[in-house]
Amino acid sequence: MSHAHDHAHPGAGATLILATLLTLAFAGVEAGVGLWAGSLALVADAGHMVNDAAALALAAGAAWLARRPTSLRHSYGLGRAEFIAALINSLGLLVLVAWLTVSAVQRLQSPQAVQGEAVSVTAAIGLAINLLVAWLLARGEKNLNTRAALLHVIGDLLGSVAALLSGLVITFAGWMPIDPLLSLAIGALILVSSLRLLREALHGLMEGAPFSVDTEEVGHALAGVPGVASVHDLHIWAVKAEQPLLSAHLVVHDIAHWESVMEAGHALLAERFDIHHATLQPEPMTRTVHWREPPGHEHEHG
Repeated sequence: MSHAHDHAHPGAGATLILATLLTLAFAGVEAGVGLWAGSLALVADAGHMVNDAAALALAAGAAWLARRPTSLRHSYGLGRAEFIAALINSLGLLVLVAWLTVSAVQRLQSPQAVQGEAVSVTAAIGLAINLLVAWLLARGEKNLNTRAALLHVIGDLLGSVAALLSGLVITFAGWMPIDPLLSLAIGALILVSSLRLLREALHGLMEGAPFSVDTEEVGHALAGVPGVASVHDLHIWAVKAEQPLLSAHLVVHDIAHWESVMEAGHALLAERFDIHHATLQPEPMTRTVHWREPPGHEHEHG
């Protein structure tokens, strides 16, 4: 069994902690200026940055938990913490979008004066910080957890762009509705990303087969291993987003050749599908059992 995917990535946690501190440090500044200047876009961006800081802190905690060694009580380790963090992050984004939408509609109904120059300068600084944080995350470890954190930061980066555009338009054209309108546009972009992230997190927590793996293709490939008559009870899931696990029953022509069949099966899974943790169980060819999609248990009653 290969453990190539169990190696720790200590740099991921440090990067997330640094990103958290940078994000949180500027959120307070942006919120204060936004309230003083009367800019919903800037306050929304500050709120998003606070949400980002919480998301990054969750991601850092999940990265630390995922690196913890296995134990008798948690024989698979704590990698599923990454799915939980992604779920919480996506729900946080949805709450933010709801608040942003309600505030923007209220602002459109009751326009308020905005200090365009202050908004522009603050948003520009926020944009620079978000670019730095996004760069730190993009060059680090890639997994569902860090992608969730990066989604937050990219959404916040777009929020900074919207706030900057809002400040410039108000400064040079004096058109106040641009502030809530751009806030609504950013909210729509964040909504799409958060729903996609929520789907992935729920899929992982429900032990669905990773989206990168075609279960039917894996089943037919295993059935094609020399000495294998058929495959059934095939299950593929993941404890961590990038660590698929597999178990399957292989009906073999000659049980005496099981060792070579098992080695060939493990080699196939590792080389073709990047599955390094598999449990293959042999069964003698006493009856015909065919692999089906989706994997079912109806043959057990046949």
